[in-house]
Amino acid sequence: MKTITVDIQDTIAIVKINRPDVFNSMNEQMSIDGRQALANIRQNNTIRAMILTGEGRSFCAGAELNDELSGGDEQHSAGSRLNATMRDHTNPWIHDLHTMPIPIVVAINGVAAGAGAGLALAGDISIAAHSASFVLTFSAKLGLIPDVGLTWQLSRRIGMARATAAALLGDKISAEQAVEWGLIWQSVADDKLMEVALSTANRLAQMPRHAALELRQALHHAQTMPLEAQLDYERKRQCVLIEKPEFKEGVAAFKEKRAPNFL
Repeated sequence: MKTITVDIQDTIAIVKINRPDVFNSMNEQMSIDGRQALANIRQNNTIRAMILTGEGRSFCAGAELNDELSGGDEQHSAGSRLNATMRDHTNPWIHDLHTMPIPIVVAINGVAAGAGAGLALAGDISIAAHSASFVLTFSAKLGLIPDVGLTWQLSRRIGMARATAAALLGDKISAEQAVEWGLIWQSVADDKLMEVALSTANRLAQMPRHAALELRQALHHAQTMPLEAQLDYERKRQCVLIEKPEFKEGVAAFKEKRAPNFL
């Protein structure tokens, strides 16, 4: 793959955006490569957690603002070309991330701007280096709306007031402020980022393999459901999950006063 690398370390897949010469800016090929990487990981049952990060000094500086994105040609307008890219590549990549059957740790190693901020929030646990930052460039600088799932993510994470102001003003949000707002989970020293990300991923890899997807879906479902409907959802899922061998192993481990072995 041209724009994505994958390094398998025991049960952890480290997926790295690899366009450091352009600050890991997103283009169509990156979405294609990203989807292929995720497909390969899905097929490998020994992989139990994943880290998404960037090569070099930037996590992802957003969509690549070149003539291909901003200009049309004799056959296609800029809008129609963007429509095809988002419909066929970018949006499916984000959907694939949200439906991965394993937990995802995002290690944000530098600026996450525009679409890059959407990628930074597309995992289960986002950890940023102290020097990392988030910039929502869409409205203030380009007259666009946030995309790559950001309009769905922002208000759920930081509330409508902060989401609106952050998107309209386009001010830089530091890693520390992102933690304070609840945009991400944790901020750590730059030289400790991958160490902490790997430690977190290894902890997640010890869990039942299906646990992250089940939790992700339950929390997302709860965002739009009244209490009675969510209680019904919880009942139905618990009745399925309690039949799985992982639950039986967890109960046995508790009774035997040992750590459960879900591997």
